[in-house]
Amino acid sequence: MPFPIKLISSEDKRKLYSEIMKLPLYTRKANIYGCCIKFITDNKFFADIWSDNFYTADENLRSHGRILAIQNSNETLHVKYDPLTKTAFAYNIDYYGWIKSLALAIAGDMFEDAHEIYSVHGAALDVNGHGVALIASSGTGKTTHSWGLLRNFGVRLVADDWFFVRLYEKSAFAYGSEKNCYVDANIGRIWLEFSEILDRVVIDKKGRAVVNVRWIIGVDAVIPVTRIEKIFLLKRDYNDPKIIRELNSDEALSLLIKNDFYNPHNLVKDERKTNLRREFFIKLLNMTEKFLVNTVEPPKVVQEEIWRRIKE
Repeated sequence: MPFPIKLISSEDKRKLYSEIMKLPLYTRKANIYGCCIKFITDNKFFADIWSDNFYTADENLRSHGRILAIQNSNETLHVKYDPLTKTAFAYNIDYYGWIKSLALAIAGDMFEDAHEIYSVHGAALDVNGHGVALIASSGTGKTTHSWGLLRNFGVRLVADDWFFVRLYEKSAFAYGSEKNCYVDANIGRIWLEFSEILDRVVIDKKGRAVVNVRWIIGVDAVIPVTRIEKIFLLKRDYNDPKIIRELNSDEALSLLIKNDFYNPHNLVKDERKTNLRREFFIKLLNMTEKFLVNTVEPPKVVQEEIWRRIKE
């Protein structure tokens, strides 16, 4: 996360929670792949966009995790997190994307420990029954190229930013995390096929909006699960002239570890958690074909190379 995260005790959590709940607040609940995350905030815009972004959970369900996001506070920008109760306190965050990432990270923290379900900061797509994953740091073209692939016949979206993975003996299945995508509005200028989306959404001050891809591609444009067969790790390196090359498992794992598994949003990064994630990726990489993609060339040029490898 691009702000400090302090781990706190459950006793500290109880005191903070009691104080904040005295304020006038909005509450929402999201169903994130079966995990109920409760959102409590003094920001009505965040509460409303949350409802567009995530599947709604039954209000009678008890939550697995909580976010209390307070903007009208004298606190500096930071997050406090209790790993035991899966409760985060977010102070003075003015960007909804960080709230969304907190929700997914809390769900992922619970899934790792309780269900052996792992988080991937990336996009997952289904291409005529074959799963493709794009894993990358923010700003390297993950959304650009996942949405670019959706222009092809037979491609459907599972997730464009974060997905969950369950491993079986010989297969890895990716599951979606969000109802609608929170994307940069610039996507309509990169791929003109999506330009009409911009006329139907509210763009926030960060130039992003929650978008329903079904409006353009159709009601079957989003599916809940796919079996991962190919993984593309994205980078942006102006000193590397090669657009794409195949990787072996050791090379791919080295890149993942070097880049904090391409997921800066994980809340707990101790040795135990790091080992869990490392063992997960070792198994996943051994089940899949792997490629490294340099996204410095124009999107259409890079897309052609990715699509060629997908179709091989």
